[in-house]
Formats: sequence, structure tokens, C-alpha cells
Amino acid sequence: MFYFVIFIQTAINTGVGIGAILLAGECLQIMYSDLYPNGSLKLYEFIAMVTVVMIVLSQLPTFHSLRHINLVSLLLSLGYSFLVVGACINAGFSKNAPPKDYSLESSKSARIFSAFTSISIIAAIFGNGILPEIQATLAPPATGKMVKGLLMCYSVIFVTFYSAAVSGYWAFGNESNSNILKSLMPDNGPSLAPTSVIGLAVVFVLLQLFAIGLVYSQVAFEIMEKKSADVKQGLFSKRNLIPRLILRTLYMMFCGFMAAMLPFFGDINGVVGAIGFIPLDFILPMLLYNMTHKPPKTSIIYWTNISIMAVFTGAGFMGAFSSTRKLILDANKFKLFSSDVVD
Repeated sequence: MFYFVIFIQTAINTGVGIGAILLAGECLQIMYSDLYPNGSLKLYEFIAMVTVVMIVLSQLPTFHSLRHINLVSLLLSLGYSFLVVGACINAGFSKNAPPKDYSLESSKSARIFSAFTSISIIAAIFGNGILPEIQATLAPPATGKMVKGLLMCYSVIFVTFYSAAVSGYWAFGNESNSNILKSLMPDNGPSLAPTSVIGLAVVFVLLQLFAIGLVYSQVAFEIMEKKSADVKQGLFSKRNLIPRLILRTLYMMFCGFMAAMLPFFGDINGVVGAIGFIPLDFILPMLLYNMTHKPPKTSIIYWTNISIMAVFTGAGFMGAFSSTRKLILDANKFKLFSSDVVD
């Protein structure tokens, strides 16, 4: 069970790292396209630039050394959300605003698959809380730190994610892009937000994505370095520094390569949510509770946990199937190392 949890957690962190690098590269491409409409640089080249920066930043030795980056990340999230919400409201009332279509897909099966894909993406968004929860258990007192971390995490998620999602959907309807900045800068027609606002938002989200990539990579780093590091020697000794430099560089290169080769931002979120966050957040906690505390099989708690496991196991399977289906369908829309991100 322990190794299964580690595997799932590592897969989640790797998926998030790939998504962060991909989105950061796309943000750079957005600003480049605005400044140089006929420029020759492609998406994978911006992803390579982001990967180089991530390789350098990844050499920070421990999770604790990222505490100041985490604080800055919080402020950047709030600043980015404020800018995006303001820009979307302005775009919605603009005379150049695109027509809004809030209708659902015509096919019933397509609506069902889209619903389960959306559930998986929402699980990935709110599943972010699993990281501080797991990290907090590494050192006592676990309970107090988990409560504080989760309250802060879900408060920020609610304010930032929902404000951007609601305002973006209101302004652009079904045509809203997974990266709302692309909706604010349509390919046809004038920009729907001032360049200064778009530029500042890109800087905020770019720095935020660097922080996300670093935080989520720490679990993979710790797993790798348990085998390669010598705890009897210092963090910056040659014995530990050289393996850490090589392993972290290779890991970031892998994430960058996958982001450039398969630019599926929304699809990656759906798959990670279905096979990663749903089991970790909704299935394993109930299973471990029943195994550890052994409530009577006639008790409400026991059957509530069983019911939650059954419902979310089904949701996970359907989410994994629908997300994989969407990924396969979207595969027809691009070539390897495409210069466009597939939603």
C-alpha cells in the first residue's frame, strides 16, 4: 500500500510538473506573439527556455528552502486572479466582445464524457491540498499543521480558481480557452485587454508556475535521493551534490521533453485528476480509516466510507476513460512538438 501511494503521488507530481512547464512556455509564447506577430519562435522553444530555468531553480536542496518562494507564490496567485477577473469583466462589456454561447454539447454521450472529464479536472484543482497534507505528516505536530495548511490552501484555491473560471466563462462562454490569456488576445481582432495588463498577468503566472513546478517536484526528488544521497555527509558535499545535480537535471529535462512533445494541457489535468487525485483524496483515506480504526461493519461510519469509496472508484474509472478518450480524440489535432496547446 505504501509503495502504491508513493507511485501515485510521484505520478501526480510529474504530471503537474509537465503541465506547469507547458503552461509557462505558452505564456511566454503569448507575450512573444503580441510583441512580434510574425516571429519565428515555436512553442517547444519557449518550453526549452522554461526547462532551463527550472533546472537551475530545482537545485534548491530541500522543500524547506522553498518557503519564501511559496509565500511569493501566494501573492502572485492573488495578483494574477485580480488582473484576470478585471480583464475578463472589461472584455465582457467591450464592444469587441465575442458572442457568448453557454449551450451544452448536442450529443448526450458527449455531455456525459465531458462531465466526468470536468470532475477529474476539478479533483486535480482541489487535490492540491494533498501536498501540504502529506508534507505536514513528515514532522510533528502533524495535525495542527495539516489543518492550517489545508485551510489556507482551500481558501486560496476558492478565491483564485473560481474567480478566474466564473469571470472567464461569463465573458467568453464555451469559447473560453483553458489559458484565459489566449481568450483575451484572440487571433482575429483586437486585444480585449490592455497590453500592460496582459504583460503583468503573464509575469505573475510565469513566476507562479515556476514555484508550482518546484514544489511538486520535491516529492520525486526526495524519492530519488533516498537511494543516491549519503545522509552522513553534508547537502553540499561532492558526494551528494553531483548526484543531486544529475538526477534533478534529468528529471526536469524529462518533464520539459514531455511538455514539448505532447502539449495537452486540459487533457493532462483530466488524466492526473482521474488516476491520481481522486484515489488519493477520496478512496485511500476511507480505506485506510477502515483498516486502521476497524469500525464495526454495522456502523454508519463503515458504510459511509464504503459508499464514498464505491462512488469515487466509479468516478475515477469514468474520469480516466473520458479523459483518455478526449486525449485520443485531440491527438488528431496536432503533430509532435506542435506550436499550439490542445485544450
